Amino acid sequence: MPAVVSARGLVKKYGDLVAVDHIDLQIEKGEVFGFLGPNGAGKSTTMHIIQGTSPLTAGRLEVLGMDITARAKEVKALIGVAPQENNLDPDFTVLRNLTSYARYFSIPPAQAKKRALELLDMMQLTEKKDTEIEQLSGGMKRRLIMARALINDPQLLILDEPTTGLDPQARHLIWEKIRDLQKRGTTIILATHYMDEAEQLCDRLVIMEKGKFLLEGTPRALIEEQVGSCVMEVIDPPGQGIEDYLATTGGQVERSADRIYLYSRQCQVIQSEFRGRFPDVYSTVRPSTLEDVYLKLTGRRLRD
Repeated sequence: MPAVVSARGLVKKYGDLVAVDHIDLQIEKGEVFGFLGPNGAGKSTTMHIIQGTSPLTAGRLEVLGMDITARAKEVKALIGVAPQENNLDPDFTVLRNLTSYARYFSIPPAQAKKRALELLDMMQLTEKKDTEIEQLSGGMKRRLIMARALINDPQLLILDEPTTGLDPQARHLIWEKIRDLQKRGTTIILATHYMDEAEQLCDRLVIMEKGKFLLEGTPRALIEEQVGSCVMEVIDPPGQGIEDYLATTGGQVERSADRIYLYSRQCQVIQSEFRGRFPDVYSTVRPSTLEDVYLKLTGRRLRD
C-alpha cells in the first residue's frame, strides 16, 4: 500500500529565506505523525504544502497517491484541516458554519446537516448549535474548528496546534477523538508545542529547526537514544564543582540558570553517590520525557 504522504527533497523558499530545506518524509496510513519545533522551524509551512495551499519550490510530494502539484484540487477534497488560527465565520451560527463549509465538498444539504449534527455531538457542542460564533468560548471555537475539519470524512486530517488554549477536560476530549479517528483508519498529521501531547498521541514524529529534520522516530525511541531513561536535576547548585563531578559519571550534563540536568540510565545510583558527596545540595530524579529531548536539541532560550 502506498504511503499517505511521500516527499523527496522537499524545498520551500520565500525569496532568500529557505523555510523547508530538502526534507524527505513518509507517512503511512493510520499513523498519527507529529511535527515539533520552535516557532519558525518550518512545521506549518510543510503542512501548508501537504494540504495544497502553498506551492513547493522544489522536490516531489505525493499525497494519497497523487502528485500535489498536478492534482491539488483532488487532494483537498480528501483531506481535513484544522488551522492554528480561528477562521470561523462570525456571521453564521455554529451549525451554519458546518453546513456552509460542507458546500465546498458538494455535500447535499440534508446529508451535510446530518453530518454536522453528528460532529457537534462528537465535540459536545450540540447545545450550542444555534449560537453565534462570538458567543463561544475559545475552547468551544477550537472544538468547532476540529468538527469542521471532519465534515467531509477525510482520509487525512491535518491538525495545527489543535489544543492551544484548551482547559484540561477539553484537551483530553480532543485527544480521545484523535485516538478514535485513528482506530477508524484516519491518518493524522499533528503539529504541537505540547510535548506531552506528542508523546501521548504520536506513533512517530520529527523535530524540525531551520527547515530541516533534526530527528525522526517514535517518542520512546527518541527519549532513550537522546537522553536515556531518567533525569537527575540539581536545584540551585553552588559553584562549579558539582557540574565537574557530574561530568565524570558518564551521563550527559546540561546547565540552565538555576539547575543542572544529568541525563543518564543510572540516575538512582548516581544520586546516591552524589548525596554522600554533597549532602546539603538538593537533587531529584524523574523519568525522562520528550520535552527533555526537545530542549536538549533546540535549547532552553526563548524564541521569537
